[in-house]
Amino acid sequence: QVQLVESGGGLVQPGGSLRLSCAASVSIFSFSAMGWYRQAPGKQRELVATIGSRGTTTYADSVKGRFTISRDNAKNTVYLQMNSLKSEDTAVYYCNVHGQWSDAWGQGTQVTVSS
Repeated sequence: QVQLVESGGGLVQPGGSLRLSCAASVSIFSFSAMGWYRQAPGKQRELVATIGSRGTTTYADSVKGRFTISRDNAKNTVYLQMNSLKSEDTAVYYCNVHGQWSDAWGQGTQVTVSS
């Protein structure tokens, strides 16, 4: 089983930046892709970004041009660099395996964008 620990969230003003980290307990080479998800109050969890086996990435339309997903395989860590943050980005952010079923949700990390 894989254990995932998210970190890096916090309170930031609109237009600010944060970098989220997702540390995995096993090699992320084990999975075809990893993803970042978020859940805002009163909303369903949504997929924000993915990074595939060859480093290919996808993004939700709402974050394109602002967020960048990356990974460091040696550290078993996936990152989400978030720039130009908006209030609409406020949510709990989670990482998980993408493209296959996984219940390896961690506690998530809270991102609050507010002035």
